[in-house]
Amino acid sequence: MGLIDSIMDALRFKDTVFYKENSDLQSKYEALKQLNEKYPNNEDILNELFLVKKGLEGENEISYQLKKSHIGMYVLRDIKFKYEDLSAQIDYIVITPIYTYYIECKNLFGNITITDKGDFIRELKINGKSIQKGMYSPLRQVEAQREVIRKIWENNASSIKKIIASNKFDYYRRVLIVVTNQETILNTTSAPKDIKYKVLRADALVRQIEYDLKHRDKDDYFSSKKNMEDIAQSYIDISSNEEINYYDFYEAKFCKDETIPMNDTLKEELIKLRKNRAVEMNIPAYYIFTNEELDKIIEIMPKTIEELKNAKILTPIKVKMHGDVIVKEINKVTNINE
Repeated sequence: MGLIDSIMDALRFKDTVFYKENSDLQSKYEALKQLNEKYPNNEDILNELFLVKKGLEGENEISYQLKKSHIGMYVLRDIKFKYEDLSAQIDYIVITPIYTYYIECKNLFGNITITDKGDFIRELKINGKSIQKGMYSPLRQVEAQREVIRKIWENNASSIKKIIASNKFDYYRRVLIVVTNQETILNTTSAPKDIKYKVLRADALVRQIEYDLKHRDKDDYFSSKKNMEDIAQSYIDISSNEEINYYDFYEAKFCKDETIPMNDTLKEELIKLRKNRAVEMNIPAYYIFTNEELDKIIEIMPKTIEELKNAKILTPIKVKMHGDVIVKEINKVTNINE
């Protein structure tokens, strides 16, 4: 490295900027934890919670490795794309001064061997016996995701840009599989050369990026911090931002037969209302309604003040003082009105 290169390297931006750091896995994890409290014996929720937790731990390990690097990069975590009927979800997009990496995080169980043909073989121990099974190549998975982005790029790029840059698309947009389970043994001894260095452990991720930058082509040039930020924003601009309520999603998927009966839910909410109102007004709870009156309200479920009056469950003064909030709570729980 010459003197000018040494000076430029010393001045170069070397921080890690998380341009997008939130992850769907975190949202899934929070939703499943809440559902586990509501349905503590649901095996489907427990199993999904375990898998999501492991996946989240894997993603967080990659974040940790990237944050302690001194390369200078912009990072997008868990970003989604759509092109016509195709979709892609990439765990990490890492934008360095030269290359952009599409990273698939795999918290794999068992030991993984990549054969000389590029096939992935997983070895598991079940009841003391070693069992080998083929698995879908995560490398092909992330390469397919890159193709979705290529189609979006080609759709937006000018004809001249496509002619000049299309043959370098894969070169500057590299794919990596990062295995984050520390107990997994990764055997790439026989793997083809073009695959061997694309599948690695989390603690080797930064070293691989550093190696690529050090052995760059002589015609490659370093992007500025502003250029990297612009590239990061361009990915945000073409991404799809679909918001999903994972609490409702998982409850509908796993808890169809475990929903709390409407009467029990209403009773629970009306008891909360009575307690809170008694505290606010500094009056005994039975001044609002007694337990016997509560049971009758739940049985009839009046949806309007008139229905509550006509039911003659509460005295006129109780209806006047508390009727509106009682009816409102009934409608809220039964999804009749707001």
